[in-house]
Amino acid sequence: MNNYFKILSVLFILLFFNACQNGSFFKRSDVKDNPVNVEDRVQKNIEEGRGIRFGKLGKGSGGTFDFASSNSLWRATVETLDFVPLINASYSGGIIITDWFNGGSEDNKNRSLKITVKFLSNEIRSDAVKVDVHEKICNPQNICTTQLIKSKVSGDIKLAILKKAAFMEKNIVADTVKKNKKKRFIPDD
Repeated sequence: MNNYFKILSVLFILLFFNACQNGSFFKRSDVKDNPVNVEDRVQKNIEEGRGIRFGKLGKGSGGTFDFASSNSLWRATVETLDFVPLINASYSGGIIITDWFNGGSEDNKNRSLKITVKFLSNEIRSDAVKVDVHEKICNPQNICTTQLIKSKVSGDIKLAILKKAAFMEKNIVADTVKKNKKKRFIPDD
């Protein structure tokens, strides 16, 4: 049975290629009959009813690639949180998580904080960043409770990130304008 299937497959492939060589499957065309330019060739095929076009599918700049170094919001967040070690900084995931930290004072030695920053947009606006602050309080027996807290700290961190990001973006725009002015400047003779 296995040999029978192999022989049948070989015969089918031979017939398929024979059809291609005789011109019954693919039509041979001359260069003078078809435009060289791709856009003209596509337009001719569409006019003759031999092709379809799916809007602007396949056209464009080839995609947008954002990198952490070019995103002012990301850079501002990393710079704002530089006082504490980071556990997770995933640009593709849009999240930054700090390690547990405390102020180092004796009053707060049983209380630690963890900051989570979630990026909801690359634009610099108030709803582009969500800052959560978690609090861990441990008793002397080292039994800890953790909870999400609503505090002024999360608002202050969010404001600091947005201010720094806006400042960075303003500097990028100013540098770009300055470079473009230098390129266009033609001295008077």
